[in-house]
Formats: sequence, structure tokens, C-alpha cells
Amino acid sequence: MEKLQSIEQFEELKNNENIIFMFSADWCPDCRFLDPFLPEIQAENSSFSFYYVDRDKFIDLCGDLGVFGIPSFVAFHKGEETGRFVNKDRKTKEQIQSFIDGLNK
Repeated sequence: MEKLQSIEQFEELKNNENIIFMFSADWCPDCRFLDPFLPEIQAENSSFSFYYVDRDKFIDLCGDLGVFGIPSFVAFHKGEETGRFVNKDRKTKEQIQSFIDGLNK
């Protein structure tokens, strides 16, 4: 998963189609729990582009978006937020896939 490099990149990317930002941190055990199955989720949802957002590096962006728990996911399509799966709880592959499936409706 490509890492977000700047706020400018975020502003540009969110205007594309089917973008999902994953807010995470290297030190977060619930975030690391996702590592084994994230490649599968990306492969099974190839109509979406996924970007890793380091919560510590982009703390102001997290505040602006109301992302106060990680791991969390926020989806955009052509500049509009289309969905969010934001909380501090550990997430399963099935829960993340259900969130993504809900974006397609």
C-alpha cells in the first residue's frame, strides 16, 4: 500500500475515483493485526486505490477528518467522502470487506 507523502497529495488523491485512505501507525498493535490480510483486500477490491496515512505524521489531517481512533478507513470518490469505518477497535478482514461492499451501493 502506497504511503501518503503530503497534505497536497491527499487533496489531489481524494478527487480521484474510489480512493480509500487507511489511517494507521507503526506502533499500533490493532493496525499490525491487519497486515497479513491487507494485500488480499487490495487484490479483491482492485476498483479502489488504497493509501496508508501515518496518523502520527498527519495528526492535523486526522483531526480535520475526525479520525480519532486507528486503524480507520475513509473513502472518497471525486472529492466527496463516500464512507468511513472509523473507530479504535481491531477490525477483521470480513468487517473491512463489508465496509468496502457498502461503498458500492
